[in-house]
Amino acid sequence: MNEIDYSPFWNESLKQLEQELGEHEFAIWFNIEYAGATPNSIRVRVPSAFYRDQFVKAYQKTFEAKLADLTGKNLTLEFLVEKKQTAPETAKGGAPKSPDPAAPAAGRPARSKHPSLRTDLTFENFVIGENNSFAANAALAIAKNPGTAYNPFLIYGGVGLGKTHLMQSIGNRVWAEAGKAKIICLSAEEFTNEFIQSIHDKTTHAFKNKYRQADILLIDDINFLEKKMGSQEELFHTFNALYDTNKQMVFTCDRPVSELKNLSDRLRSRFERGLNVDLQPPNYETRCAILRKKAESAKLPVPTEVTDIIAKNISTNVRDLEAALMKLSAYAALVGKSITLEIAQQQLKDVFSQSKHGNVTIDHILRVVADHFKISYGDLKGKKRTKNIAYPRQVAMYIAREITEYSTTELGLEFGGRDHTTVMHGCQKIEERLKLDPALETNIQQIVAAVKEMSAKG
Repeated sequence: MNEIDYSPFWNESLKQLEQELGEHEFAIWFNIEYAGATPNSIRVRVPSAFYRDQFVKAYQKTFEAKLADLTGKNLTLEFLVEKKQTAPETAKGGAPKSPDPAAPAAGRPARSKHPSLRTDLTFENFVIGENNSFAANAALAIAKNPGTAYNPFLIYGGVGLGKTHLMQSIGNRVWAEAGKAKIICLSAEEFTNEFIQSIHDKTTHAFKNKYRQADILLIDDINFLEKKMGSQEELFHTFNALYDTNKQMVFTCDRPVSELKNLSDRLRSRFERGLNVDLQPPNYETRCAILRKKAESAKLPVPTEVTDIIAKNISTNVRDLEAALMKLSAYAALVGKSITLEIAQQQLKDVFSQSKHGNVTIDHILRVVADHFKISYGDLKGKKRTKNIAYPRQVAMYIAREITEYSTTELGLEFGGRDHTTVMHGCQKIEERLKLDPALETNIQQIVAAVKEMSAKG
């Protein structure tokens, strides 16, 4: 395979990403090295399997998009798990001694995998606790006998609780045991985009055949389908075709389908026809087990007292637990030290402090935003739609969504009994402005800091 030098584009990509992400975030997440390239890929050296997995989830697509902008080519990142040559011998978080089947290596073909399934999302590495045991056992039953019971299967819950993990675990188990099964796994957004493209290309017949001939259909985040009536109509007919032929369907959603107000009644009834289960935030014991499992799989030595302090201070979701462990792994690899309780307390103090913003209330946010924009607290919750009121209200909605665990439905109620779509629209408006106005991000950060300060005082 011919080597090619993409290092100038690599260096420029890193430079731009550091500017976009900030020095602190960049230092934590981009402990990576250029290790060579082929015409269509770049090999990347990372310090541990755990680091690789977290980087892939958080930044691979962003990095590849940046490289595509600079090179004009769609380059794939291939990860090599090994210690940096310059790292001290005592550094933790290095390469595992045994081969890692998920990491590409020279001279060894990558293990066979389904093109739309992630190999790291399996039942084997899913930690079962009180919050998810019902859902996990149902998913296992489905994987053993797809299409015979619990069809459709819908998993709902907040961010980072394992919905996608369970859904993909079903796909991976069926794929491993029945490799010829036609499994389609995608997000509702991808389904919608593909449907729109098929209309544009006049290939709707091929689109319909593709999905209606599936053995297993896995669709993530069906909440995206709200107000997209064409996509809903197509999914409705696809649903009927698969259901009538006993083909398994699995869906995830960020809330119960009963709360999807802009979903057609007949499609809603189809989702509710099968088994709907919710996932709750993991309890302390489950959080400890998750941390130990993640550390074991990454061959990352983490003392019990460290997993204990993380589990006690982070109670939101699995994703936040992983991020905390990732930060410690990155620090250990960078400075060549073993992870200790003292290091964990020092490196995660901001994370622990932030996690305690469960004390943050909508009242705190409204009061700080009202003070910042020199308007009244009552106006933010009131019915006025003038620009000087609507814009601060959107800012408050955006901040509330970002730093609290409230659903958009709950936020709507807090903001004067508004519909959740109003909250979503307000947040989208702020997201659009953030892309055009760098100063707005600074203002929002100032408001968030003031909110946290207020909440800390009680």
